Order: sequence, then C-alpha cells, then structure tokens
Amino acid sequence: MIVLVQRCLHSSVEVEGDVIGEIGPGLAVFVGYETADAASLDAKLASKLLALRIFADDAGKMNRNVIEAGGNVLLIPNFTLAADTSGGNRPSFTGALAPDLARPRFETLASHFRPTLGNVQSGRFGADMKVDVLNDGPISLLLRFA
Repeated sequence: MIVLVQRCLHSSVEVEGDVIGEIGPGLAVFVGYETADAASLDAKLASKLLALRIFADDAGKMNRNVIEAGGNVLLIPNFTLAADTSGGNRPSFTGALAPDLARPRFETLASHFRPTLGNVQSGRFGADMKVDVLNDGPISLLLRFA
C-alpha cells in the first residue's frame, strides 16, 4: 500500500460538480492499493495516521497528532500511486490492486478511523474526482505499508 499524506488547512473532493467530501484542518490521504496488500494493512494505516505527529504544538514543533490537533481526515482513492514508470514514458499500473478487490477495501477504510475520529470524509472510488488541497507547511509524506 502506498499512501500520500498531506497536512492541510482545507481539502475537498468534487465529483460531477458536487462536493462529496470536505474537511477543514487535518489530513488529506491519497490511498493506493497494490496487488500484494493484505486487508490487515487498512487497520495499520488508520492506526499510523491517527498517531502520526505532524501538527504543531504550542512551541511550534511537530508534536501533535490529528486527534490532538482537532483535525479531520479526507480519504482519496488513488491507484496511480502504484504506477511503475521505470519502463518508459507511459506509466504501467499492473502493480495496482484490481478495482474489484480495491473498491470494497477503500469503501470500508473510513470505518477504521471513525471510533476515534468523528469527521472522516472520502472521495469516490473509480470516479473522475477534482481534489482541492490547501497543503499546510507544506507537509507531504509518502508512506509504504507491506
């Protein structure tokens, strides 16, 4: 699993002109499933993101997690994170988990966050999404789970 996490001041996802997910300060999380990913990685991802200390404390140091910062999470499916660009100029997506396997995993991913974090929004798997992220910092982290 490849995950791009951006600390944001605001983030939203629009599909066919309608905003389907929107948060204020928090984490914009782009999720790319790979063929070898076990379903147990979803809980691991949620645990890691809820504990990740990338929000400033009173001294300005990154010592707070999204819960302590009063933030939210916006989950965005993004199979292109699994792209292989080593063979030429056209990316190959053969390493991405098949849509029929990735869709149910993404659609239940938010349930791993909800017991701890109230506002979890998400994009729509397989949709042509317009994503707006006002990155804060900028803080962008690329996480790999195996």
